[in-house]
Amino acid sequence: MFVHSPVLLLLVIPIALLLWIWRNNGQGHQVVIPVDESLLTRNRMWEYILKVTASLPALLLATAVFLLAGPQQLSDPKTKKRLTNIQFALDVSGSMTAPFGNGNRYEAAMKAINEFINYRENDAFGLTVFGDHFLHWIRLTSDPSAFGYATDFLGPTRLPIWFRGGTKIGLALEECSKLLVEREEGDRLIILLSDGYSADLGGGKDIEIANKLKANNISTYAIHIAPGSPPPQLLTITNRTGGEVFAAGDPLALQAIFNRIDQMQKTKIEKIGAESMDNFEPYVMAGTSLALMFLLSLFGLRYTPW
Repeated sequence: MFVHSPVLLLLVIPIALLLWIWRNNGQGHQVVIPVDESLLTRNRMWEYILKVTASLPALLLATAVFLLAGPQQLSDPKTKKRLTNIQFALDVSGSMTAPFGNGNRYEAAMKAINEFINYRENDAFGLTVFGDHFLHWIRLTSDPSAFGYATDFLGPTRLPIWFRGGTKIGLALEECSKLLVEREEGDRLIILLSDGYSADLGGGKDIEIANKLKANNISTYAIHIAPGSPPPQLLTITNRTGGEVFAAGDPLALQAIFNRIDQMQKTKIEKIGAESMDNFEPYVMAGTSLALMFLLSLFGLRYTPW
């Protein structure tokens, strides 16, 4: 397989040279000397040896033609980890400042998120915070270092009251969906962390959002960081999109939930087709060997016209 196959037509030149050498004995223009009429024993072995050495330049030329044609070969099929695009939707309403373990709900959620992304290598992560409004704080990226700095900047007490005054889960899910749809490669996943009931999921809005997420192949997991049962609307959304809803009553339960999500979202391996790659090595080695043999032959193995 060659990149520039038409170049191979130049092989007619070395082929013609080889035919001339072997059919016409490679003698070319002969010089008459006084001993021509004398009886000389013809040595067939030396004749063939000289023809072989005379053929080396033609073979070198053929090798050069092959190199100019750009020899190619197919690489071995490879595998790679299928990328998962994970967008976190984190509630930063005022109720997320409620005590939770040694800190508050917001701090526990951010700690669990940072631990989760540390053992999900080669995936892309993003962070959207929401209350009555939303903010895409971290766009989808394979570099999770930004998450480590986000905790101190996004606490509910640091955000304006108009931003954190309520909880609009429906708004957050729709905006996260828009980000994920932009990513053509890999699986799509939303992990929602909230502690309250949403003001915008009633009147069948939960079913409408769930159908949109499902149509875009986006799985949704929801974690309710508060005592009691999660809102029924979250159950509708997660079930329809192939996810699940969890309730976390303490930090240990929250960490266990993230571990379970990691197990449920198994790493997928996909095959990559074989790729064309340069294959110069055998031709270079052959050309080097021919050149070396020809140079050695010049010390004595060459045709002379007398």
